[in-house]
Parts: sequence; C-alpha cells; structure tokens
Amino acid sequence: MNFVELILTVCTLAQPAACDERKIVLESATGSTNNCMMQAMPYIAQWSGDHPQLTVTKWRCARPGADGDKI
Repeated sequence: MNFVELILTVCTLAQPAACDERKIVLESATGSTNNCMMQAMPYIAQWSGDHPQLTVTKWRCARPGADGDKI
C-alpha cells in the first residue's frame, strides 16, 4: 500500500496570523497526489470538526518526505 500526505495550513481563530501545518497520512492504492486532491474534502471536514478552535486556510497533497518534512 502507498501513502500520501494531506498537508493542511491551519490558523487559530483567536489569532488568525498564528498559522501552522498539520499532516494527515492517507493510504492510497496508487500513491497518487491527484487522487488525494480529489478525495481530500471529507478528511478536511472531519479534521475541522475535531479541531473547532482552528480553521483550515489551504491544503495540498504530497508524497511523504517530498516537501522537506518538519518534525
């Protein structure tokens, strides 16, 4: 099984300029970032519901390690 990362840029509601990245690792039959982009909305909605103090301002998909992961 292949994996892709759904990378969310999120900001706090209390301080909209305080933004950070959060990553969600998704299983993918093909490892395609295009498939990730098409299937991302339910994951973003669930994540947003679980984190009501944060707002997602943008998102993208990448292969794990392809974007210089921050730890």
